Formats: sequence, structure tokens, C-alpha cells
Amino acid sequence: MKQIQGPAIFLAQFMGDKAPFNNLDNIVKWVADLGYKGIQIPSGDMRCMDLEVAAESQDYCDDLIGRCAEHGVTITELSTHLQGQLVAVHPAYNDLFDSFAPPQLHGKPDLRTEWAVDQMKKAAIASRRMGLKSCASFSGALMWHLVYPWPQRPAGLVEQGFAELARRWRPILDAFDNEGVDIAYEIHPGEDLHDGASFEAFLDAVDNHPRANILYDPSHFVLQQLDYLGFIDRYHERIKAFHVKDAEFRPDARTGVYGGYQNWADRAGRFRSLGDGQIDFRQIFSKLTHYGFDGWAVLEWECCYKHPEQGAAEGAPFIADHIIRPTEKAFDDFAGGKIDEAKIARTLGITR
Repeated sequence: MKQIQGPAIFLAQFMGDKAPFNNLDNIVKWVADLGYKGIQIPSGDMRCMDLEVAAESQDYCDDLIGRCAEHGVTITELSTHLQGQLVAVHPAYNDLFDSFAPPQLHGKPDLRTEWAVDQMKKAAIASRRMGLKSCASFSGALMWHLVYPWPQRPAGLVEQGFAELARRWRPILDAFDNEGVDIAYEIHPGEDLHDGASFEAFLDAVDNHPRANILYDPSHFVLQQLDYLGFIDRYHERIKAFHVKDAEFRPDARTGVYGGYQNWADRAGRFRSLGDGQIDFRQIFSKLTHYGFDGWAVLEWECCYKHPEQGAAEGAPFIADHIIRPTEKAFDDFAGGKIDEAKIARTLGITR
């Protein structure tokens, strides 16, 4: 068995305009002081890195790695969630998702998609330059508005939707394959890849591409009422990244899975700081260790109640406490003896 690495933290929710959240050097020192050993970097945030330069310059990538290493921190993955989202956007969401792209692309969805595809390919190169194994991303969505089958979906619509999604992603997946890096899609409501069935449909459409993989985040499964432990059993071979995020689902007579358009604090399903929700992380870490996952356990902090700095401070020891050091021997070895072929044969009743 292999050991999960960590604790690490996703920087996206913490970046801001005031120190220590205003640039990479400051925030790396801050997370290191909290006990984190790794960071997942939002590749589109210029306060953290310049993706364009990273794709062109090995020296720039080495400098980023070195600046983090000065504080004992490793870059775990690059996040391309925002760029990946823009690879596939239904026109109904164009205005809302414009904020994910540079201002000069607002109102220009075709150019925005071209930019997103180019960003993804550059992230593949930058990831390889940094020696990273995977890149965290979203799939985008052409069909999310069709998630509930009313009105009745025309025959062939879903299949064509996945075919189009695959057409857009296949060249990106091939680019990542050329660089030896996996895309770990975060399975997430709002994305066409939001559960196991939709991931399988996409996987079929891209001919089981070896670089089409999963970022496992159990919080999104709690909000959908999906078996997050069984998911590991079924898809562990494709799990290449791990967000440690807690959640709870407390339905009542007023709201359930769909949330009634309420804000996060009033929904039945809510993201919570680590340890404040309902997720059984002991079992998650046990299963991932059992299946040999040796990637990073990355805190993604989201909570509708707790302050982010408190959540970050509590997250590092929580993750460290859940990482399992795999045993090198069986617990009952003390009761065994030396291998004796004759004794084995007698035990089995074998005569020669």
C-alpha cells in the first residue's frame, strides 16, 4: 500500500488583495505556518502565477517551485477549474460565465471558448514543466439545464451532447497525454460530469481516454445523496486527485436536494468546514489507502458559517490526523512461523 500525501490546501478561496493573501510568496508562508505541506494553485490567478509564462519558461516554473520549497511547501496540482468550465458553456449561461474570462472576451463566447482551450493546453505544458502528475479541472456543461427530464428529452439528445463534449475535450486530452499529465475532472453539480453515470458516458465518448480521470470530492456526492464510499470502490482506478471538503444534507419539509433557490445557509445541502459536516473521512482515507492512492489530500475550504481563516487553521491537523501510514507487515505475523512446505502439505491434507 502507498501513503496519501498531505496536508495540502487549494488556494483559490483564500486569495485576496490584502496580505498575506495577495501574492504567492505571502500565502505560501501563511499556509506553511499552519502546517500545510502542499498547495493547489489556481492557474488563472495572476497573484499566484502567470500561466502563459509557465508554459513557455522552465526557469519560471523552477522559480515557482523553489519559492514554495523555501517554506517546505510542494505544488500539488494546477487548478484549471475556470478555464475548463469555459470549454463548454450553454448559451443560457454566457453572461454568468463571462466573469471567468478576461474582460476583452466578454460577450464573445466563441473567442472565449478558443481562449479556454488554449489555456488548458498551456496548463498541460506548465504541469509537465513542474513535474506534476495531474491537473484539476471542470468539464463545463452543455446539458445541465436538461438534468431533470421535463420536458421530455428528445431521443438522441443526451448522446449528441456527450459527443459534442467529447469533440471539444479530445484534443485537450491528447495534449495532456503528450505531456504525460492527467486531467482530473471534479465531479460536480453544474457540470456535465456530475456523477458516476455522466462520467461513464463521457468516458465512452472519448474512447476511454487514459487522461480522462477524476478529482474526488465527497462533498458534492453528499449534496446529491450519492454513495461517496461506493464511488471509490467503483472508480478508484480513475481517481487522480482528492479534495478534502465536508458537507451535510439535512432535508426538511421546505427544501431538499434542489434547494428552493435558497442561499447556502438555508439549503438542505450545505458545504461545511472539515469536521463540521457528515462525511466519514476515516472510511474515505481507509479506502483510498487500500486502493493505493498516493496523491495529495487537498483541503478545499467552503463553509456557509465558519470564517475561512479558522477553517484553514483547523484543516491541516484534521487532514494530518486522517492520513494513514500503511503497515509493512500483517498484525498477526507474531503468531506465524517459518515457511515449512511439508507442514503446509500436511495442513492441506496433501500426500505425495
